Amino acid sequence: MASNKILVIDDTTVVRVKVREMLPPGNFEVLEAKDGVEGLNFILQEKLSLIMLDFLLPKMSGWEVFQQVQAHPELRKIPLVIMSGRKEEVTEKITEPFEYFEFLGKPFDQKQLINAIKLAMTKAKQPRPELVSVGAPIAVKNSTIKTSSVANGTVVAPSVANTAMPTAASKATPTAANSGMPTVASNATPIAGGVSDAEINVLNEKIVKMQAEIDGLKKQLTQVVTFIKQKIK
Repeated sequence: MASNKILVIDDTTVVRVKVREMLPPGNFEVLEAKDGVEGLNFILQEKLSLIMLDFLLPKMSGWEVFQQVQAHPELRKIPLVIMSGRKEEVTEKITEPFEYFEFLGKPFDQKQLINAIKLAMTKAKQPRPELVSVGAPIAVKNSTIKTSSVANGTVVAPSVANTAMPTAASKATPTAANSGMPTVASNATPIAGGVSDAEINVLNEKIVKMQAEIDGLKKQLTQVVTFIKQKIK
């Protein structure tokens, strides 16, 4: 069994295969994940020596995965290479210089890949300020993953879904029945045409999701064309 495991998280099969083929022979196993949720599951369940993370992913973005990893003192010690066809996608969220991970632009060749991995290994050893752990498990979209053996520690990244935050309904706000004051139901205010705010929010979420899927398809098409051109050469 391989002593080292490398996780490649990318929604494009071409990129995952390319990374696998470019890695030099060695005593390691390459794991592949096609979206952020699957990738985070691997991170939580496996003892990894390296993570290669695409920044634009379906289900859970690379930025969200990065935040979950950085929120845990053991997981953030794993060497990390963030990949993207557009560096500005990364710098919009994380300012340079990248102190604790390495960036790899797409498309890339074998020399660039190996160099990025070496730099990521070096940066992972840099001393970092310690995190204060809190007692909420990591939440992956609609499900909560509880772990008990990730690098000898429990994943305790805070989750909005599991944080005991007070809601409008739980506060002791007087209602029309006992105070004579009118109440306003949040997210249910009808507007012109009889459409509520809640319905508009649902439509907006669908639009954002569709745009993300379109961007993902565009990216895949660009990467496939680039890969074909490289093979033709």
